[in-house]
Amino acid sequence: MAPVSALLRRHLRVHQIYGANTDVGKTIFATALCRAAAKLCKAESTSFLKPVSTGPSDEADSWSKLTGHDQTHIKRYAPSTADETLFQYDVACSPHSAAIRSGKISDSVSRRAALGPGWLFIETAGGVHSPGPSGTPQADLYAPLRVPAILVGDSKLGGISQTIAAFESLKLRGYDIDTLLLFQDEQYQNHLYLRDYFSTRADVSIETIPSPPRRSDDDSLETKTMMSYYDLTSSSDTMSRVLENLDRRGKDRIARLESMSDKASKSIWYPFTQQKHLSPDRISAIDSAHGDFFQVLTPEKSSANADDRPLLQAAFDGSASWWTQGLGHANPRLTLAAAYAAGRYGHVMFAGTIHEPALALAETLLREMRNPRLSRVFYTDNGSTGCEVAIKMALRAARTRYGWTAEEKLDILGLRGCYHGDTMGAMDCAEPNPFNEKVEWYEGKGFWFEYPTIRCFNGEWLVDVPSSLRGDLGNGAGFDSLSGVFELGARTKSDTFDDYKRYIHSTLERLHAEGRKFGALMIEPIILGAGGMIFVDPLFQRALIDVVRENPHLFGRAVSSAPQDENTWAGLPVVFDEVFTGLYRLGRFSASSLLGTHPDISVHAKMLTGGLVPLCATLASESIFSAFEGDEKSDALLHGHSYTAHAVGCQVAVESLREMLGMESRGAWDWAKADGWVTDQQHPQDINGMVPGPSGGLDDPTITQPVWSMWPREFVEHLSGQVPKVTGVWALGSILAISMAAKDGAGYESNAAAGLQTFLGKGTGSWNAHTRVLGNVFYVMASLTTSQESIKDMQNLLLEALKE
Repeated sequence: MAPVSALLRRHLRVHQIYGANTDVGKTIFATALCRAAAKLCKAESTSFLKPVSTGPSDEADSWSKLTGHDQTHIKRYAPSTADETLFQYDVACSPHSAAIRSGKISDSVSRRAALGPGWLFIETAGGVHSPGPSGTPQADLYAPLRVPAILVGDSKLGGISQTIAAFESLKLRGYDIDTLLLFQDEQYQNHLYLRDYFSTRADVSIETIPSPPRRSDDDSLETKTMMSYYDLTSSSDTMSRVLENLDRRGKDRIARLESMSDKASKSIWYPFTQQKHLSPDRISAIDSAHGDFFQVLTPEKSSANADDRPLLQAAFDGSASWWTQGLGHANPRLTLAAAYAAGRYGHVMFAGTIHEPALALAETLLREMRNPRLSRVFYTDNGSTGCEVAIKMALRAARTRYGWTAEEKLDILGLRGCYHGDTMGAMDCAEPNPFNEKVEWYEGKGFWFEYPTIRCFNGEWLVDVPSSLRGDLGNGAGFDSLSGVFELGARTKSDTFDDYKRYIHSTLERLHAEGRKFGALMIEPIILGAGGMIFVDPLFQRALIDVVRENPHLFGRAVSSAPQDENTWAGLPVVFDEVFTGLYRLGRFSASSLLGTHPDISVHAKMLTGGLVPLCATLASESIFSAFEGDEKSDALLHGHSYTAHAVGCQVAVESLREMLGMESRGAWDWAKADGWVTDQQHPQDINGMVPGPSGGLDDPTITQPVWSMWPREFVEHLSGQVPKVTGVWALGSILAISMAAKDGAGYESNAAAGLQTFLGKGTGSWNAHTRVLGNVFYVMASLTTSQESIKDMQNLLLEALKE
C-alpha cells in the first residue's frame, strides 16, 4: 500500500473542519461554506467529504441530537455540493483509521480534483481528540494529510476553554489553522473574548455567524426556515471574507513552497556539499514530515492535467535524517514533552543547578546502560562536541595515571575509516582525511588499525581480511548466519581470536618502542558510519579492547595512586562513540552489548531525543571523573555550552528512552526478529542482551545473544547474490547497507551507488525515497517505528532498482 501523501492541490482548495467539541455546529458551518463557495465561484465545483460518519443513517451529518437538524443538511441545503461519506457506522462510535489508511480520502480528493478548480471541505467527527477504536486521537490520525484546518469553536458555556485547548492541540501537531468560526451567542459572547485572545497570539482570523434557529416539529416549516438561514449566512460578507482568506492562504502556501528551492540556493550554505553543484532543481522543498515520510514538493510536469496532480509527494526518509530519527517525524509524545519542558522551564542556566529533566535523563541512561563502570553524565549539544569531551576526559585521565606533562604529545588509538564529528578535537581522532577534504589545520593525531570486515555475499556471511593483514590474520572465514558472527563466547576461544590479539599486541609493542604515547582507545562499536558503513568484525574490536586493557605496560608506568578496582580503567581509557550505533540503532540499547564488554566512556546523541532536538550525553566512569578533581578551577573539565542540558532536550530524551524501552518490553520488533534472524535457541538475557557479571562482563559469555534486523534475512541474502552489481550486503537493527561494484574504486569519490539513489528518488510515481550514499555504499535506514509494511515497500523498490 502506498504511503499517505499530503492533500495539496493547486486549484482544489481542500480544508478540514475540526470542532472544539461535539455539537458545536461543524455541519452547519460546512453547509454554509459549501453554499457560499457555490455562489461566489459559480464556474467551480464544491464538494463535501465526511471520512467517517457515526450513528443511524437517518441521522448522518446531524448538527446536534438536541436540536434535531437531521441527515439531509448537505443534500437538502447545499444541493449543488457533491457530498460523500466514506464509512458509515450504524452505532455511534469514534472515527476509524480505515478512512485514511486505506487511501480512500486521497482517492476521493483525486476524483474531485479531476473535475477542475473548486473547493472541498472535509468534516471530522466529534472533537479534536475523539479517538478511533485503535485509540489513535483524530488529530493524530489525520496529521499526515497536512490539510489546513478550519476550527469551529464552542460558543456555549465553557466553550472558551474548549476552543483554546482544541486550537493548541492542533498547533502542537503542526496543523495550519486558517480560520476560527463560532456562532454568535449574545449571552456568553465567547467570540469577543476569543477574538481578543488570539489577536496577539496567532495568525488566525475569527469570524462569526448567527446561531441557527430553533427546530420546528413541522418538517416543511423546518426546511423553509433553515433554507432562509442558509441563504442569509452563505450570502453574508462574513462567508465571503472566510473564503477569500482561505483562498489567499492556500495560494501563499503554494507560492512559498515553489520559491523555496530557488531562494535557498541563493541564501543557504549547505553542509557536506559543493555548492556549485547544488542547483535549485536539486534542492527538495519539504512541506512537512510525519512518521517515516517527508512531504516533498513535486517538480513541475508539462501536461494538460498538471494542475490536477498532487503538489506534494511522500518520500521515505531513507537516511533517517542523518541517522537521527528513532521514533518517527512529528511524534506527538515527543512534541508534547518538548512543549511541557518549554512551558515549565524554557531554558535555564546549567552551572551549579539541577532540574528534573536533566537528572531524570542521567539516571535513566546510567541505569539502562547496565554498565557498572559508568557513574557520571556530562551534557553537550551534539555528537561532535560530546566526542570532543570524551577525548578530553580520556587524555586527562591518561596523563594523570602515567605522569605525562601537558607538553607531551598524546595520540589516539582507533580504526581506519573512523569518524567522530566535525570539531577540531574530534577530527584529530579520526583517520586523516576521511572525506578526502583539504583541511589545512588538520593534524591527525592518532594511529588507526586496519581490520577484518563483515559482509554477506551470495548468502554467506564472510569475514574479509585485508590483503596486507593476511600474513598475520589468515584469509578470513565464513558463517551460515549473522548470529554466528556475534557468537563471541565461542569465537573468543578460537585461533582467530589469538591471531587478532597477537597482531594487535605486536603492533602496540612497535609503537611503544617508537616512543609513541597514547591517551585513549576510541572506536565506533561494530559499524563505522560516516567512514562508509563499514561493518567491523566484532571479534577484532573485542580483541583490541582486551589487549589494551591487559597490557598497561605498553602505554606507560603508572605514577598516580588512584585506588584500583574492577571498574577502574586499565591500559587506556576505552571510549565508545555510540552517537550513531547506540540506542537500538543496531537492535540493542547499547552497542557495547554486541561486544560483550563495557567502555570507560561512552557518547550518545542522535537517537537520544528520537531525532527531535539536538542533545548529547557523554557517560564516564568514576575513575575518569576523579582525574579532574583538584583545588583549582583549571583542574576541572572546562567545557560547556550556552544550552548545556537544556530542559527541552532532556525532557524529550527522557520520553524518547521511555518509549524505546517500552517498545522493547512490548515486543514491538518481534515481527522483525522472527523474520529469519532469531531462532528458537536464541533468547535475550535482559533488555540489552547482556548479563553483567562481577567483573562487568557477561556471567556466561558462551550464551548466544540474539541479533536481528528489520530487513528480512531472506531479502538480505537475496540481495547479496545480485552479482556482479553487488559486492556485499549487511543488515543490522534498522540499517541496510549495499556495497556496489565500482569501476572507479571504492570510497567517497565513487559514483557506483548513485544509480540506486537516482532510481529511488524517482520512486513509483506515487511515492519515492530520499536517500544518501557513501561513495560506492548505498544504505537505507528505518526508524524504530517503521512498519513491516513500509519495509516491504522499500524492499520491492530496491529490487526494482537493481534490475536497472
